Amino acid sequence: MKKRYLPRSRWFWAGAPLLLLLCLFLADKIWPLPLKEAAPARVVVAEDGTPLWRFADAEGIWRYPVTIEEVSPRYLQALIEYEDRWFWKHPGVNPFSVARAAWQDLRSGRVISGGSTLTMQVARLLDPHPRTFGGKLRQLWRALQLEWHLSKREILTLYLNRAPFGGTLQGVGAASWVYLGKSPAQLSYAEAALLAVLPQAPSRLRPDRWSQRAQAARDKVLDRMVAQKVWSKQQVEESRQEPVWLAPRQMPQLAPLFSRYMLGKDRSLKIVTTLDASLQRQLEELAQGLKTRLPQRSSLAIVVVDHTTMKVRGWVGSVDINDNSRFGHVDMVNAVRSPGSVLKPFIYGLALDEGLIHPASLLQDVPRRTGDYRPGNFDSGFHGPVSMSEALVRSLNLPAVQVLEAYGPKKFAATLRNVGLPLRLPEGAEPNLSLILGGAGGRLADITAAYSAFARQGKAGRLRFQPADPLLERRLMSPGAAWIIRRIMAGQAQPLPDSALPQVVPLAWKTGTSYGYRDAWAIGVSARYIIGVWTGRPDGTPVAGQFGFASAVPVLNQVNNLLQPRSTLAEGRLPQDPRPASVSRAVICWPGGQSLPAGDSNCRRRLATWLLDESQPPTLLMADQEGARGIRFPVWLNPQGERVSPECPYARAQTMIVWPLPLEPWLPPEERRLARLPAAAKDCPPQADNAPPPLLLSGVRDGAVIKRLPGASQAILPLQAAGGTGRRWWFLNGEPLEYTAQHISLRFDKAGPYQLLVMDDAGQTATVEFTVQ
Repeated sequence: MKKRYLPRSRWFWAGAPLLLLLCLFLADKIWPLPLKEAAPARVVVAEDGTPLWRFADAEGIWRYPVTIEEVSPRYLQALIEYEDRWFWKHPGVNPFSVARAAWQDLRSGRVISGGSTLTMQVARLLDPHPRTFGGKLRQLWRALQLEWHLSKREILTLYLNRAPFGGTLQGVGAASWVYLGKSPAQLSYAEAALLAVLPQAPSRLRPDRWSQRAQAARDKVLDRMVAQKVWSKQQVEESRQEPVWLAPRQMPQLAPLFSRYMLGKDRSLKIVTTLDASLQRQLEELAQGLKTRLPQRSSLAIVVVDHTTMKVRGWVGSVDINDNSRFGHVDMVNAVRSPGSVLKPFIYGLALDEGLIHPASLLQDVPRRTGDYRPGNFDSGFHGPVSMSEALVRSLNLPAVQVLEAYGPKKFAATLRNVGLPLRLPEGAEPNLSLILGGAGGRLADITAAYSAFARQGKAGRLRFQPADPLLERRLMSPGAAWIIRRIMAGQAQPLPDSALPQVVPLAWKTGTSYGYRDAWAIGVSARYIIGVWTGRPDGTPVAGQFGFASAVPVLNQVNNLLQPRSTLAEGRLPQDPRPASVSRAVICWPGGQSLPAGDSNCRRRLATWLLDESQPPTLLMADQEGARGIRFPVWLNPQGERVSPECPYARAQTMIVWPLPLEPWLPPEERRLARLPAAAKDCPPQADNAPPPLLLSGVRDGAVIKRLPGASQAILPLQAAGGTGRRWWFLNGEPLEYTAQHISLRFDKAGPYQLLVMDDAGQTATVEFTVQ
């Protein structure tokens, strides 16, 4: 039997489909779809979707990425019914449309219609080609590739984001925001029809230039929608009444430095942030208005955080990004600067938790030295005995240094670092007492976040830059300590009954000024927001007369006014801050710092205060200014109340509490130690006291008025420090002088009040205040 063979032609026709599929597969691998861009366009948007700043691609194009769900159904209806009714059914190419377009082109001898489907239009957008026969084949190939690799929804999404809308705009999202100032999800029928037709001739139909052309094209789409019974006749007639008249295009121009910062945090094409676009616009307008009032080359930074959620709602990195003379391109919210005194609330709150102090603790605003470190006060001069509350409100330096020394600088720095506030020290340096006065660098963003502890029951939250960011927080201090410090900063240090205590805390604030007037700070905590303000020169040059209260607080108040609720109903919804159970009221006595019964001779002054966990720590002393016995020491008295030796008959012991020795110059004469001590008995005198002789300042009396001699430009004042022990340390208006001798001579060029203070090695001080005319 003869074998039967298939003809060669049959082998060819049987293998041709396989060969074609193999060629298509290879072609798809060799010429893949150009879906990925090396440097795609990106946009940063506010939480409500408002574009803040756009970053164009390599060709200068910018887009606002959207999904199908983020576009109005009206626009999708107008687009598909007008451009490609069979989009959901055809395989990427509609043969009837292609045939009709070819017949029209042949009859007219020119291109009348391209017959392009939406898929083919996307193909041309992804891979531009010439309008030739070869280019058309290339377009068809790309369209088939799109249908092969992507779903219909993905192809439509590509069109929504790549369709041209004139100039450098691509995508319906960008067009809606730029032309109409609204989200593409909120389009009216007329607006949907307009945006559906614009990509046909984006330059010729630009509504901000050729409004009549754009309106005619829009009405053509509206007619089509009625003819195809997609929209009702009444809806279309109402839409025709809307004129097409648009203001010039408004590109996103908000939060440029914040947007640049977010580029490094998120690689998405559309970066959704927590910013409030309306508030951001107000803050930038405020900064522009303040620009002319700032010193030359000075800038400004503002950050606003909702402490109930830790979302960043406003961020102004510089006063004007376009002003190079003010270093406008430098984001000062993220710059490391000396924080001045804005860290003081933290050390007081932590010391409360450690049981070192309470709000009415007696602190010593007196000169001191630790090696070569001799801190002074910003307002010049010293104030003697002050409470912790007063020291915080007046931002006194010496009391803060005293508390930091007791708490520990290293422990303080580590605690702040643990909650997200790292302090930047010079290379090789370790935390020291200068930390609390701005001796280390910090960022406005980190400091503002750390202040959330005072509004979040002692927990410091991390800033949330995007809605999807988790809320992270760490314990910084107890709820009671945070509550007390916040009330002090809000001007409510005086304890009140709960019925009289406001449950909604007013603005609590703290200022800071770095050494040499380089940085001025103000941090405020309102019922809902934390406001951080910095002003100064980004290059670190000192600005004479610039300090926190004068430069930053006015800005803080203006920002707080912007954030105030506009209605009584809104005020009623503000977060409340009730007194924690761990906080109670009490009355304590100075100088001991604890409660004493009525009539006790050791209670020299009574102060009402808040207490944390009912703790009454005794007065905090400084080791380098006190002897071993401190301020509590026994005396022995005879029946007549005279001081006697412990070995004397009928001697009875009694504890006497005296003021710390360095405070003597600020005390009334009757409160000083020698005046307080009972007289010594003649028949059995007490043992000799080995205390150093008192330090006396002579050469000028307290309250004196010094007048310059006629014709003299200076007033010369010779002074002498008698008594005491060791070297002398001189301070004029709180500033240390380069003298350590007993005899000095001061020259005064300027008239005004002066405070002169001298301190010896034993910590004794003598002070005098006078006026030079």
